[in-house]
Amino acid sequence: MPKDDPEKIDINLDEEPVGSAEEAARAIEEAMKAVSEAPAGEAQAPNQTTAGRLGKLQAEKDELRNTLVRRQADFDNYKKRIERERGEDQQRAAAQVIEQMIPVLDAFERALAAHADPAYEEYRKGFELIYRQMLDAFGRYGLEVIPAVGEAFDPHLHHAVDRAPSAEHPEDTVLLEHQRGYRLRDTVLRPAMVRVSFRPGDEPSN
Repeated sequence: MPKDDPEKIDINLDEEPVGSAEEAARAIEEAMKAVSEAPAGEAQAPNQTTAGRLGKLQAEKDELRNTLVRRQADFDNYKKRIERERGEDQQRAAAQVIEQMIPVLDAFERALAAHADPAYEEYRKGFELIYRQMLDAFGRYGLEVIPAVGEAFDPHLHHAVDRAPSAEHPEDTVLLEHQRGYRLRDTVLRPAMVRVSFRPGDEPSN
């Protein structure tokens, strides 16, 4: 077999001729082993590339999921804020309307108190009915009458216009209501104008 045959595998044996058939067979076997291992190494590259892509896709998926969770939380907070602001706007609008109607309720109360004559009994019943209907209508929006007579004086709910001695009531008890007070849920529209008690012998402070 010629040494310079271009179709034969050139096996480097340190430029020394093969000494025997066994050595030549062993050299060829090692060369074939090296060639057979090369495709196996190359075959692993696509698997590693696929694993890298899968890892990248999983990371992107996790990031998108986290972004979606954050966006959903932001949207829920936005909805709650809008609903709260809408409720506050409605309450402010109702408060403005009811505040303008409080003098009308006062007029009804004065009319009912002034006509105690039995001759006006039928008119009185009509006024009482209208007055109750107005209170019920405003009550559906959260209007409440501030309790006064017999209650302990509360500067957040009552406005003391005068004081009177009383041995029957604890000090700072509301004895008389000069003008009814109203509140809309937690907002005081007008405090009750009241008379407050103090112990006999104790001069009220200014």
